Amino acid sequence: MSARNLYTWNKMLSGYAKMGMINPAKKLFDKMPEKDIVSWNTMVIAFARSGCCDEAVRFYRELRRQSIGYNEFSLPVHGQVLIAGFTPNVVISSSVLDAYAKFGEMGYSRRVFDDMSARDVLAWTTLVSGYAKWGDMHSASEMFDRMPEKNPVSWTALIAGYARNGLGYEALELFTKMMMLQIKPDQFTFSSCLCACASLASLKHGKQMHACLIRNNFRPNTIVVSSLIDMYSKCGSLEIGKWVFNLMGVKPDRTTFVVTLNACSHSGLVQEGLKLFNSMTCDHCIIPDQDHYACLVDILGRAGRFDELMEQLEKMPCKPGDRVLNALLGLCQIHGNIESGRKAAEHLIELEPRSSAAYLVEKLRKLMDERHFMKERAVSWIEIGKEVHAKFHCIR
Repeated sequence: MSARNLYTWNKMLSGYAKMGMINPAKKLFDKMPEKDIVSWNTMVIAFARSGCCDEAVRFYRELRRQSIGYNEFSLPVHGQVLIAGFTPNVVISSSVLDAYAKFGEMGYSRRVFDDMSARDVLAWTTLVSGYAKWGDMHSASEMFDRMPEKNPVSWTALIAGYARNGLGYEALELFTKMMMLQIKPDQFTFSSCLCACASLASLKHGKQMHACLIRNNFRPNTIVVSSLIDMYSKCGSLEIGKWVFNLMGVKPDRTTFVVTLNACSHSGLVQEGLKLFNSMTCDHCIIPDQDHYACLVDILGRAGRFDELMEQLEKMPCKPGDRVLNALLGLCQIHGNIESGRKAAEHLIELEPRSSAAYLVEKLRKLMDERHFMKERAVSWIEIGKEVHAKFHCIR
């Protein structure tokens, strides 16, 4: 043959594999100057059909580590491993199950699960977590109830799913059952429950969750601390959030600062926000990134301090990214600052040619010409008794 290409290499590899000639196939695979998803699939299935379980698992895991186009279109091929008589191997079955779930192919994931002759708690939890991740809480709850054995990760997977899908009360109810059964929660359990409290704007439930942390002598990590701050700020108790930030004894990280700066912005605490922003580098040796500067833009912009805002942006160690420019453009639209909005839009269009920035600036000019503009719709929450009420309003 005068010239070889990937197609001809794969055809030869497939020929060896179909004839059960594993060693020649492996040698050919190692010699291939280029490999694609077909090459890897061929080897995984060949090893599985020949009963070489360890090699099939090793190649499958290596395939998942490689960035060679492993995607939703290649997933059905990996299911052939199970058809090849590999179903009894719980490790690889769970791995395929997890792969389908991560790509949202829950139909395939459930099919793999149903075909497994043996299922451990990991397989059950993976399926529950997959359903929850993609918003099918009915199926997630149904599978959770059917589990013959549950561990803290299983409980947390369903709690996190409820919290993520706006079912805060269900998340807290499940947490209560978990505690009654004396199943020890972990950092992710508490973080998910606090997110549920924040979504409900229920200070009462949030305080109960915080008290539970203290009663159990639970030392929170930065994720839980950030969730606590977020919960208190969204429930209108930023002072307690500040106390948590100062006294919880956990070294704050970039996420903690993003949450706290965001809380300062929405509570109108300009000086506190500026002090916190400056303390990042001075006291904690954390260099602010695009997310932190976007919060700073929001803090100063909401207060109408555009000159100070532009000075801060000029001090940025890098060029403003889309988060910062979008935040700036939005504030310019609200406050009618056409010149700053125009500059932000020009930079944003350079970064994102398809951005709606130009449209927003044109709309801003029109609104200002009419001397009449309206801020975006806002929502406030208030807890009365055992109920949380939402009030929608626009500011002219």
